[in-house]
Amino acid sequence: MPLRPSIFRLRNKSLTRGTAISLASLWISFRLSGFPDIHLSLWLIVPFLVTCAATLDTTRCLQRRWNFYHGGVLLLIYCELMVLVMIAFLLLAPLSSAIL
Repeated sequence: MPLRPSIFRLRNKSLTRGTAISLASLWISFRLSGFPDIHLSLWLIVPFLVTCAATLDTTRCLQRRWNFYHGGVLLLIYCELMVLVMIAFLLLAPLSSAIL
């Protein structure tokens, strides 16, 4: 039985998996929204939810005591929150009249 890398084992903690999934969701959301000519697409809800799950997967890697690894994980979580805000902007911007 061949061993799978730890990135494919969902029970194990993996920083790479969460970050890669959130960046892939950002790329997919850019493609779905038609960036730079943003148009309404409700399919952007799917990458938003996938990025939420990836952020939760990254938060599993936090440790109880503060060290530089813990600080790096916090930095990745903040980056994934920025990805979430960008996807939410791509989802909600066509609904406002501010962008013409």
